[in-house]
Amino acid sequence: MSILTMLSTMGEGMLRTCGIFFLTLLFSMPLGMVVMLLRRSRFKPVQWIMKIYIAIMRGTPLMLQLLAWYFGPYYLFHWSIRGYRFTAIIIGFSMNYAAYFAEIYRGGMDSISNGQYEAAQVLGYSRVKTFFKIILPQVVKTILPSVTNEIITLVKDTSLAFTLAYNEMFSLAKQIAASQTSFMPFVIAGVFYFVANYVVAFVMERIEKKFDYYK
Repeated sequence: MSILTMLSTMGEGMLRTCGIFFLTLLFSMPLGMVVMLLRRSRFKPVQWIMKIYIAIMRGTPLMLQLLAWYFGPYYLFHWSIRGYRFTAIIIGFSMNYAAYFAEIYRGGMDSISNGQYEAAQVLGYSRVKTFFKIILPQVVKTILPSVTNEIITLVKDTSLAFTLAYNEMFSLAKQIAASQTSFMPFVIAGVFYFVANYVVAFVMERIEKKFDYYK
């Protein structure tokens, strides 16, 4: 099998990998913000629930979480899981990464001194205006390196979808390598992940430069 044929065969898998990546970011980043706000809640029961959620998501393997999200509804409630595979993957990835983003956001919020809140209050800013005009731009600048690292990790973690027999790119690479007794599919997969991570790093670096005026 030629390299072009391998690329063509793996093309659909590459699109599926990209789908997992973008949908995970779409759901996990805003969900992480919600988790962070609840984690900082003054209502202790909510705060502790969020702490437990974050501890479970960060303390157990993502592979195990994917299996739990996929098979859990069947074993617990005897629901049909036919056609549920991709949904379980997105839920599993999003819930896992939301916990990591929540902690990154919390670190960024904690880095802002109380004096800035007090100064904004003296100037007559509302809490909402204070957050979006003063606090958020500084938080974004602070957390961008950590967010970049997490996104790069996500690119590589998409390969864990093979746990649920989902034919993303890495799964197809293994299948082709086994059938053709060739190492080339793994080389192609490696190049794809490298290029994807390079693009992520380049885009995030450009975004960081946009926030240079907040020095």
